[in-house]
Amino acid sequence: MRFFCAFLLMCVSFPAVAQVAAATPSAASRSKVPLRHRHERLLVVVPMVGQGTAEDPRRPAFVPAPPRPGDAVAERTDLAGILGFTAIVSDDGRFALVEFVAEDPEAFRAIRTDARVVKAFEVGKARREDIETEFRKHRKDFELDRMGVSLP
Repeated sequence: MRFFCAFLLMCVSFPAVAQVAAATPSAASRSKVPLRHRHERLLVVVPMVGQGTAEDPRRPAFVPAPPRPGDAVAERTDLAGILGFTAIVSDDGRFALVEFVAEDPEAFRAIRTDARVVKAFEVGKARREDIETEFRKHRKDFELDRMGVSLP
């Protein structure tokens, strides 16, 4: 109550301050960028790799194998700058539809220039229809809204 009274007194004493305060949106009313739209994103169709063994599990190309219990996590210099990924396996199991997330688009250079990449789309530059058309060649029920990596 004291704060409100002090604010009201200030508005009466300094009408210009009151106009600025009224025109400035509060922190609660400012819109935040949804997590799914932050960072740089690359959507790709890549082959599945790996033999399906504990030493070499099946996974999408460019996705590191999970570390085995007790093993140290090796540094991946070819994926430096990649913050996260999500993948959906194609209907025939031969390909994966992968979304990679990075702070800087240069982190995708190794992926974009690799001959194994069937198709690549930069989110924000490619049309949604083009992405879905290409991905539905590999996964009939693909919906772009179901794919996404959310990072803080």
